[in-house]
Amino acid sequence: MGGANSTEIFEKTRPRLLGLAYRILGSRADAEDAVQDTFVKWQEADQLAIESPAAWLTTACTRRCLDLLKAAHRKRVDYVGAWLPEPIHTASDDNAEEKLALTSSLTTAFLLMLERLTPKERAAYLLHEIFGQPYEEVAETLDMQEAAARKLVSRAKTNIGVEKSRHQTPRERQDELLSAFHTAIHGGNIAGLSSLLSADVRLTADGGGKVATVLGVLSGKETVLAFIADRLTEYWAHYVWDAAEINGGRGIVLRGETENDIAASVSFGYDGDGNVNDIFIVRNPDKLTHLGDAVVH
Repeated sequence: MGGANSTEIFEKTRPRLLGLAYRILGSRADAEDAVQDTFVKWQEADQLAIESPAAWLTTACTRRCLDLLKAAHRKRVDYVGAWLPEPIHTASDDNAEEKLALTSSLTTAFLLMLERLTPKERAAYLLHEIFGQPYEEVAETLDMQEAAARKLVSRAKTNIGVEKSRHQTPRERQDELLSAFHTAIHGGNIAGLSSLLSADVRLTADGGGKVATVLGVLSGKETVLAFIADRLTEYWAHYVWDAAEINGGRGIVLRGETENDIAASVSFGYDGDGNVNDIFIVRNPDKLTHLGDAVVH
């Protein structure tokens, strides 16, 4: 297999590998590393002996992600404050059913659900339920019997409550929320925002110990609204606000004086009634570095 053809095969598979790696790791930077490591291994492999390049690359990438996930969990023990997945831009111009299914598995709420799973449960669930791999291939990728792979997926589906976590809220409702959130910060009027929040709404902020932010999770409508009115109206008033597609939903990017000066990203989780039950704020500068990169699918 020629070098050019070999690279072409890999590049066709790269978007799928990156999407899989990001969902497993919750980090764009780590996902890029996993995909690059897979490319190196692909170049070193006896490609003429590989019957299905796509399956081989998926297996290699998944196994590399599981190795990186172990290291990531060790680092997270010492993480300062709440940990959130690295925010990413996502595409919004294709509303085909299969694209919506993929997008719903990129939400911050869903990625946090995956954190409840063991590494192999997470990989098995994603490979089968999100990327459509047959159980036989999932088992081969994870080096186990097919029955064991089926059990992993079954346990994962039970543990994460799939239907609720992948609920799709209409874009009109999401845009209404962005407008109300902006009004609350800049106009001091929280009535519109209050009507869109669930009674048990949570606000989680990730500063990673690099920037000042609330360390614990704030819970309850009154507590969250008080924090927004008393603190965020002062801290965020001078930032430039950009609406953006973040992790499969309408979100906000807060910028300083320049395009590349990203201070925070804000995304939201919704309940089945379309009310906001989670506000996710990422301020850790290490996690905002890749926010302007190409979208993840």
